[in-house]
Amino acid sequence: MLEVKDLVVNYGAVEALKGISFTIEKGEIVTLIGANGAGKTTTMHTISGLVRAKSGSITYNGEDLLKIRPSKLIEKGIAHVPEGRHVFPEMTVDENLDMGAYSCKDKKAVEAIRDDVFEKFPRLRERRRQLAGTLSGGEQQMLAVGRALMGQPSIILMDEPSMGLSPILVEEVFSIIEEIHKAGITVMLNEQNARMALAIADRAYVLETGKITISGKASDLMQDERIRKAYLGQ
Repeated sequence: MLEVKDLVVNYGAVEALKGISFTIEKGEIVTLIGANGAGKTTTMHTISGLVRAKSGSITYNGEDLLKIRPSKLIEKGIAHVPEGRHVFPEMTVDENLDMGAYSCKDKKAVEAIRDDVFEKFPRLRERRRQLAGTLSGGEQQMLAVGRALMGQPSIILMDEPSMGLSPILVEEVFSIIEEIHKAGITVMLNEQNARMALAIADRAYVLETGKITISGKASDLMQDERIRKAYLGQ
């Protein structure tokens, strides 16, 4: 479904990604784990077209993503939930959701999708007229995910969805990710909470200073001594 091959990304003289390669198959949850500065967000931004690649390739269902404008990716079935949520704070919950469906011209279809989002996130229904900037961190994360779902994506790129949330909300967010996956949406997950990420993922890649150093089934990586010591606190 998604193939990244020999991807190199520079920030000036700094090589942020050093020729990484990985694949995501339809229906999987695949997670990238690693410390701050490892290159996880850069990888996701490059897939979304927010950062330009120096070399390498990114293909999605056989199509070259590096030749597609970022604004067109949602029409291809790719949605991005960015690190830090990045909701539109001066717009209401409803207006934020409308932004996620900007490419859909069928108003009845948009309302049906909105109802589905409200089924997943009842709190958003309760706050639909509220400004997004006044929501709690957990509610803003729900809104960011709901906005992505409004585009009816085939794959969702989720960048650090648990960042800054309480343990209870972290559990809730990961339950939502599993629910999205059960609905047939492929998930690429960037996450510092390696324990939670590996618990729900099918496969995982460990990114360290711009290189993939370990990869395999998530269940196997949970038992890998290197992973347990570096990322699981054991």
